Amino acid sequence: MRYRLYSPLRIWHVFKVLLTLYMLIRKREKFLGLSSLSPQALVETITHLGASFIKLAQVLATRNDFFPAPYLEGLKTLHDELPPMEQAAMERVFGRAFETNPFTAFDNTPIASASIGQVHEAWLDGDTRVAVKLRREGIEQQVKADIRILTAFNRLFRPLFSHYTKHSIEAVITEFSTMIFKEVSLSQERANLTKFAQMYEGMGVRFPAPYEKFSSDDALVMSFEEGFRFDNKHALEAHQIDIRPIIDTLVSFYTEQMLVKGFFHADPHPGNLLISKEGELILLDFGMVKRVPNETRVAIIELLKAANEEDYERFVNASKRLGTVAYDAPVTELAEFTESMFEIFNNDALDSASMQLLAFEVLEKTRNLPFKLPQEAIYILRVSAIIEGLGTTYIENFNGIKDILPILQKNIPRALGAKESILETLIDEFRQLPLDIKAFRETIYKISEESLSVELSKRQLEVIEEKLSSRVSSLSVTIGLMLAAIFLLLYDKSCDTAALFLFGAGVLRLVFIRGSR
Repeated sequence: MRYRLYSPLRIWHVFKVLLTLYMLIRKREKFLGLSSLSPQALVETITHLGASFIKLAQVLATRNDFFPAPYLEGLKTLHDELPPMEQAAMERVFGRAFETNPFTAFDNTPIASASIGQVHEAWLDGDTRVAVKLRREGIEQQVKADIRILTAFNRLFRPLFSHYTKHSIEAVITEFSTMIFKEVSLSQERANLTKFAQMYEGMGVRFPAPYEKFSSDDALVMSFEEGFRFDNKHALEAHQIDIRPIIDTLVSFYTEQMLVKGFFHADPHPGNLLISKEGELILLDFGMVKRVPNETRVAIIELLKAANEEDYERFVNASKRLGTVAYDAPVTELAEFTESMFEIFNNDALDSASMQLLAFEVLEKTRNLPFKLPQEAIYILRVSAIIEGLGTTYIENFNGIKDILPILQKNIPRALGAKESILETLIDEFRQLPLDIKAFRETIYKISEESLSVELSKRQLEVIEEKLSSRVSSLSVTIGLMLAAIFLLLYDKSCDTAALFLFGAGVLRLVFIRGSR
């Protein structure tokens, strides 16, 4: 089935997909008299809608707590198993990308076909085997149309959601729109790949080598990398490859990306992670690459330290700084929730099904707590969920608290800038000492001059803005009612009863506002 970009049928199918996702997340059987799509119908509809909705589903497919198993299994097939372009469309893209054919051989049947493009095997000469990624025809125009449709539905349904849910949805759409626009440019992907290879050399991870002179926005030519998919358990066991050190390498690699360098690959699903016969980790597909702001990295480090020390109140405060919890949320209640979750996932006596069941029970009790999904954290949380999911393929009861946290903890000193040896650390601290003394003296001077200023964090400003907005809105309605009463009386004195009613309503609202402080 092919859609025109803004056809009524396409918009209806977008609505059905979003409605189904909403009902599954909220565990509702019907909404506005409509039922959700079946798992098969949902996958088929998303596939026909194309890249944007496939990427959105990929983000959601990592959330085991959102979807029943049949839906989760269906959504997971959307990662890299999609119908290829029609032959005529593929030839048009190829002709645009290459003025003259640089290949001595080119296989027209793709070896992989995903939402943004498809990959073909080719040879530049008799010995140089390459992978050629071709961008899907019309994908840029389709993505722009999809973002407009998603934004329109968000505006339509925005009043139905709570304050925190509204901000989370808008953060997802904003971050998703920014990311997918970058991903449809294969020139941007080539630049990301080149930077990754330079920045993370020596990390025990292999990357394809790009051929810049043959690449463009429509095509990316790179070295052909062979290996088993990360989740191909049978092949790894057959070749006697030990997965545990590879998982350690993957976690350490992502710690380096997110906490040390702040430049990370945001799409490490099993189709993008290969393992060679020699047990080397290979990373593919550099369309989704993100930068981690410094304040986000600091918040994650604080979160990890609190988790390792089982300091749950500090864990909640770090979550507030990260933005996943509202700044004015109740610390004690959230600390109790966090402790319950840690106890569940630290319990070796529980199997994975029991852990999930107990976690769902705890989550159900906290449905009304002000959790948020800030723009900066969307792909960090997604990557964390994917890596945890990869670990469960091989290790029973594998989870972030019990298995990943110890590896992350070992890397915190590096994230904080510690040197490899104690001597280097001491030399570095002595070099920093004069600057620290100067900063201390400047602080004392500002205090004595009464010129010390306090800078509010972004999260604190959001809370203040929300409360001011709510208060101003309430006062505006109150003043409006009182002014309407006065104007009505001036216009027609016989309307004194109606005017008195409006003025009384305004006074009651004012009393209510003062009483709610």
